Amino acid sequence: MKRAVLLSLILLFLASCGPLVPLPPTPKPRGTPTPTPATDEEAILQLLNAEAEGVVQQDIDRLMDLWAPDGVVTDANHTPDDPSDDLVWEGSEAIKERYLVIFQAFPTQSAHPDVELTITEDTAEATSTTTIGVDMAPKGDHWTFAKIEGRWYITSLTFNLEEE
Repeated sequence: MKRAVLLSLILLFLASCGPLVPLPPTPKPRGTPTPTPATDEEAILQLLNAEAEGVVQQDIDRLMDLWAPDGVVTDANHTPDDPSDDLVWEGSEAIKERYLVIFQAFPTQSAHPDVELTITEDTAEATSTTTIGVDMAPKGDHWTFAKIEGRWYITSLTFNLEEE
């Protein structure tokens, strides 16, 4: 009996000391691993999927890695023919701030279905439906992309193009 009590105390003491070997930090999940795209179209669609995943995971580093440094985001405010009421975020820091505002809504779902893509050499344009949470913008987003040093980046997004 004494031996069992002594053994229990020793095990309790050792357990309270923590692991003998420090454990490496747990890496932050980075979303779905993406295979190397076979075509420019696949690469751009992967960009859009990574953007949607980054929004849900609130992974600002991943999102900013998708954008060209001089990227531009424009809210057309549902008046695509009237730029006077547009809100514009120019450059990396402004785009980062916009994503941080989106994160405050805690989106649990984001996707870009119905993508219509046109590629011309090292530039591309896409129109897409975007869903974030319960909000859906059918064909309400216009994206542009550029291939810089062999890699595709998002260069602009104009959203809220559908009229109310």
